[in-house]
Amino acid sequence: MTATQDRPQMLPEEFEEYARLAARVAEGVRWEFINGKIGVTPVPDGDHGRIIQWLARICMQASPDLWLHDQGLKVETYRNGHARPDGTLAHSDAFVGQGEWADAADVLMVVEVTSYDSDTDRRDRVEKPRAYAETGIPVYLLIDREAGEVTVFSEPDGVRYENAKTVPFGKSVALPPPVGIVLDTEPLKGWVR
Repeated sequence: MTATQDRPQMLPEEFEEYARLAARVAEGVRWEFINGKIGVTPVPDGDHGRIIQWLARICMQASPDLWLHDQGLKVETYRNGHARPDGTLAHSDAFVGQGEWADAADVLMVVEVTSYDSDTDRRDRVEKPRAYAETGIPVYLLIDREAGEVTVFSEPDGVRYENAKTVPFGKSVALPPPVGIVLDTEPLKGWVR
């Protein structure tokens, strides 16, 4: 079955089973199910991981009970979907008792760090902002290594983010409430190709 605007490629439950089986066969990729379509992304490289470490440290210093989780989320209000953000900022106990795909109600911010693949534009700059806004996640932080920019999306209206602020690497940017952290993005210049 092919996905259309009205009919997803498969049901979320079918995707969960498919992803479990595929993970055993295909190493080096991560699976997602957004807007009724299966997505595959490469496993992050070392610079990608270092960016997440940098951000995790900043978040913990700002508030010790916040954690940048590696947690799959149920996203989208219109169609059920599953996304695995590069980082999910929430209180340290936010996902206790939940499975691989958790409810996003307690998420303060999601983070994506772009990869160097042909699908990044559609996935990180178009589909994910829409899915995260539909889900009501307050802040979406996009660290765009290809463009050398950071974009902070905020004020989700259930369809899209009403506010987006983009700054080049090297400038400071405020992550609005409920996050309330100012990022000095200068270190990001050292973790791009």
